[in-house]
Amino acid sequence: MDKKLLDIICCPMTKLPLELLATDRLDNLNAAIRAGEIKNRTASPLTDELSAALVTRDGRHVYPVRDGIPILLEEECIDWSDQF
Repeated sequence: MDKKLLDIICCPMTKLPLELLATDRLDNLNAAIRAGEIKNRTASPLTDELSAALVTRDGRHVYPVRDGIPILLEEECIDWSDQF
């Protein structure tokens, strides 16, 4: 992910800065997706593992990155604090 892009985008709900989700946390998230334990804010289960994700600096909200494009839609958000 381009550092310049990370410097200008933010969480659309909280307006907090975003950063790349660390590899170990991404691995944990993908394991939970494989186990069917992860839902987005619309309560839809995630079925596809993520190659990358962005997280708010407070660690509460995670947004998927698909094909290098951050998906910053509220309905795609994973409320990390509710599930971990």
